[in-house]
Amino acid sequence: MLFTPWQYIADWKCNTCGLCCKAYSVVLNFQEWLNIVKNYGVETTATGLNKLYLRRKSDGSCIFLYRLSNMYLCGLQHMKPIACKLWPFKILTSPKYGYAREAAYPYLGKTLYVYADSTCTGLQYGNPTWNFTNQTLKEFIEIAVGNRREQSKSTADISLTRQPTVIRRIF
Repeated sequence: MLFTPWQYIADWKCNTCGLCCKAYSVVLNFQEWLNIVKNYGVETTATGLNKLYLRRKSDGSCIFLYRLSNMYLCGLQHMKPIACKLWPFKILTSPKYGYAREAAYPYLGKTLYVYADSTCTGLQYGNPTWNFTNQTLKEFIEIAVGNRREQSKSTADISLTRQPTVIRRIF
């Protein structure tokens, strides 16, 4: 996977393609694991040598990924793990993937380094828009540093993403 510095991204919007839920294992912190186990049972999770994960279906996708028409939706929207809330962005305290100047994002007197997973189909490349820089990306950063829990810009807005088709009977 290739990581792109945020300053090469014009905008991002989740298009409910489900790629993130199909291609990656979701690492859970202990509290997330505990909440999921209490609500859905231990069989919805898996363990590695030193990590906790969401279980995957036989097709490799997340156990909580659901398809509705041509959209993929998260069954854990109300308790979505932090790893899912942040994807496709990585918010770091050092420029792990290079391009430090292009990845630098000033936040509360600190410099954070923000990259996007280039496999995400919701990324639009170009010069960052004001909304992306000051609203969407800021929300991702606030979630990453623990200053925000709820999402609005950093998740799919299914009411705007794809409107359901209405079929009318003609008599």
